[in-house]
Amino acid sequence: MQKNLVIVESPAKAKTIGKFLGKNYKVKASVGHVRDLPKSSLGIDIDNNFEPKYITIRGKGPVIKELKSEAKKADKIFLATDPDREGEAISWHLAHILELSEDDLIRIEFNEITKEAVAKAIKKPRPINKDLVDAQQGRRILDRLVGYKISPLLWRKIRKGLSAGRVQSVTVKLICDREKEIENFIPEEYWSIKGIFNSGNDEFEANFYGELDNKKEIKIDLKTKEEVDEILNYLKDKKYNIHEVKTGTKKRNPYPPYTTSTLQQDASKRLGFSTKKTMMIAQQLYEGIDLKKEGTVGLITYIRTDSMRISEDAIKSTNDFIYSNYGKEYSTGGRVYKNKKGGEVQDAHEAIRPTSIVRIPDNIKESLTKDQYKLYKLIWERFVASQMSPAIYETITVKILSGKYLFRASGSKMKFDGFMKLYDSGDKNENELNISSINEGAEVKLKKLEPNQHFTQPPAQYSEATLIKTLEDLGIGRPSTYAPTISTILSREYVILQNKYFKPTELGILVTELLEEYFKDIVDKEFTAAMEDRLDDVADGKYSWVKVVDEFYSDFSKVLKIAEEEIEKIEIKEEVTDVLCEKCGRNMVVKYGRYGKFLACPGYPECKNTKPILQELNVNCPLCGGKVVERKSKKGRRFYGCSNYPKCNFVSWDEPIEEKCPKCGNMLVRKGTRNNITIKCTEKTCDYERKEDKTKKQKNK
Repeated sequence: MQKNLVIVESPAKAKTIGKFLGKNYKVKASVGHVRDLPKSSLGIDIDNNFEPKYITIRGKGPVIKELKSEAKKADKIFLATDPDREGEAISWHLAHILELSEDDLIRIEFNEITKEAVAKAIKKPRPINKDLVDAQQGRRILDRLVGYKISPLLWRKIRKGLSAGRVQSVTVKLICDREKEIENFIPEEYWSIKGIFNSGNDEFEANFYGELDNKKEIKIDLKTKEEVDEILNYLKDKKYNIHEVKTGTKKRNPYPPYTTSTLQQDASKRLGFSTKKTMMIAQQLYEGIDLKKEGTVGLITYIRTDSMRISEDAIKSTNDFIYSNYGKEYSTGGRVYKNKKGGEVQDAHEAIRPTSIVRIPDNIKESLTKDQYKLYKLIWERFVASQMSPAIYETITVKILSGKYLFRASGSKMKFDGFMKLYDSGDKNENELNISSINEGAEVKLKKLEPNQHFTQPPAQYSEATLIKTLEDLGIGRPSTYAPTISTILSREYVILQNKYFKPTELGILVTELLEEYFKDIVDKEFTAAMEDRLDDVADGKYSWVKVVDEFYSDFSKVLKIAEEEIEKIEIKEEVTDVLCEKCGRNMVVKYGRYGKFLACPGYPECKNTKPILQELNVNCPLCGGKVVERKSKKGRRFYGCSNYPKCNFVSWDEPIEEKCPKCGNMLVRKGTRNNITIKCTEKTCDYERKEDKTKKQKNK
């Protein structure tokens, strides 16, 4: 009886696939890579066309021994690693260790871990794709040259433990540049005028637009109070008439299915998941979940993809499902999405989608953990909605003329919900303009004019979602690099997360400035994006990886030599505080950790005392009268407590403010996100609540 050996990367994947195949198949896991460049040395022969010196990864001896033993018994061997460059490279290394020819039909791949997909792949083995291996190898060698040549320099010139990298250094620079923008931002004043009008029984708002000059509409930007007062004086006792009414319809198309990047962004915004957590849970859903009625099966397709392609079978089954469950009007019959470079996506990968559309999230909820359910539901709803009809809105635009000045009001009303029946876009609601009857030339009554002062806002710091979107838009990195890049820059203490937004540390700024001065290409976003394109050319067989590396290294080696000679030893002076260490009496110094600044004794390692830096608010504790201070939980989440802790146990997740509740005199807190903050009373029996006046807050700054 013929025996077949199938090798995958992970034990979970091996377990799932093993249940699909018969007794003639044995499925084993390599547990990731089996060979890599050595950690203790560069591992690249620069003078010999950058030949890599691969070694067996430490600790993989028993795994390799077992794989070799099983390979000797097998009549056929199939390498079923992931369907990407990394997976292709792992198969190539496995072929080398097991003494298999890379030209033999030994490589199989599948985009989803289902019985049908695996059976289909087994029937279509192919040789190893050396172009994909070369692209991964080129990336690995480039990253090794940058990391192992610049990092020791940083160690000698600044401090041990630092690192540089093609993607990570550009990412840190983006965060540093954004912080500079914010620090250097100068708010500019501007004004708006809102009119509140009556038309019959309807009341509606319209905003000042500008001037009508000989039938030509001219937009007027209001910069000062004097300009506003001049307009208000002109409008005194003027009549207001409907100048123009335009009605129409507009379509709102569904969002495309998820790619790795958009899944990470949405999981961050909607579920509060970090990129690392999102990828970990997505990997579980991909590799297989034990469902009570079906057994173990992969619930979603491969999770590392920048493609929006959907298989024809998936399009058909999804549209059949929509037709049956929502009705004919919600089905498009099939929708094909295009990639960013134009044209229909025809690459090997698919978008992230459910492996079976009939596995409705609520029907399998009891087989999933809470987080698995949340992420699967997000993927399932997004994918089904991507194949549904557009939402349709009725639109109306009303222009009001008073003398020479124009006001505009516009709004829309949903006529057909389409994909939004299933998928909540999370965007702001459409502005409705309810006017039962209005005719051009008709007079409307002005109720009041409201002038409002505003100030331009600085750009926001990067969140995980916006940082990933920026990296993707710039073409920096690939789907598999986003999560590890963010983990690296946090662990190196180049950046910290404050309230879910990235902020560079002094160390991050210092390293970035040094790299900018001596290694401009390493932190240049255009150069890094161009390098990604060149590696894509290698994957397509259009370019040699050796040539890519050589072109880079010829310039890199020159600036490296200059940097070695010119950069002086940099001392990072620790900020000494007046806080005394209660264990040894030394003045404590400010250190940076993963979650920000903290106090540490300079006597380390003899004295290992540390304590948090407490930022005091100008608010008294409602329980004991002590000062309220800002603290951090073990997971880095900010909260507020009493400075007299542990004697006083007052605690609040929401930020207390100095102002007291005008209704009951109790403490008020700020709740919500930075763009939607509510001031609310902490007394449960009090219903006082208001939106924060951002204009006043900006003016006070």
